[in-house]
Amino acid sequence: MPDIFVFLRPLGLRLGLVLLLVVVVVAIIAPVAFPVSPWEMVGAPFTPPGEDGLWLGGDTLGRDVAAGVAYGARVSLLIGIASALAAMAIGVVIGAMSGYFGGKVDLVLMRMTELFQTIPAFVLAILLVATFNPSLLTIILTIGAVSWPPLARLTRAEFLRLRHREFVEAALCQGERTWRIVLGHILPNAISPILVVTSLTVATAILLESALSFMGLGDPNLMSWGFMIGAGRTVIRNAWWMSVFPGLAILVTVLAINLFGEGLSDVLNPRVSRRRS
Repeated sequence: MPDIFVFLRPLGLRLGLVLLLVVVVVAIIAPVAFPVSPWEMVGAPFTPPGEDGLWLGGDTLGRDVAAGVAYGARVSLLIGIASALAAMAIGVVIGAMSGYFGGKVDLVLMRMTELFQTIPAFVLAILLVATFNPSLLTIILTIGAVSWPPLARLTRAEFLRLRHREFVEAALCQGERTWRIVLGHILPNAISPILVVTSLTVATAILLESALSFMGLGDPNLMSWGFMIGAGRTVIRNAWWMSVFPGLAILVTVLAINLFGEGLSDVLNPRVSRRRS
């Protein structure tokens, strides 16, 4: 129990965790709270919030905005977490190889990483999604493919810092294989900052997915917050709730993830936290 209290000591971490739990609960209970599909018409078009049983109002086709927000939470969390894990997988592999082997391997991999970083992530994401058929899998892979360079550079820096430590030299002297040294000795000691950056990547992935859906490049079979904002932007003066409530959902979710990530950084890297303060 004391370890849990130490982990939850930062105020930002606690606040972010509470907000994040609220979003997760909303995503889980969406099918129970709203058994009707968010695509179905359940009321009159442009129903104001609080009327006819529609808590957050209705959109241009009479669909329930609250149902869309709840189901959109499922889509955003799924895409955000899956994309961040895909980015971590790519970035950790490339960064580990670059940092451990060095030399020409490091040169080639870092030049490739810098090439990806010179291209704006959002522009590259639009190009990739527009080239292939927009679907859930395509969006996840696309966001993962444009989000890995920071993780690769961080992993490389951690491997460069750790590869000449005594425990690594001891493992080399004992004749352990490269993969055992990388996975069993170096990576566990480098995982803390990687986890922090990965958690923050979830927020970036949610913003990217929302922007793609806003532009009509999301999965047409899934209700997402970006799609809802895009659908309501032409009538925002008359039906402000169509864009405001999905926008608030994005704001709360991204804020919660950022607070959680910053708090996690304070817990896992207390020296850095004390230096900032």
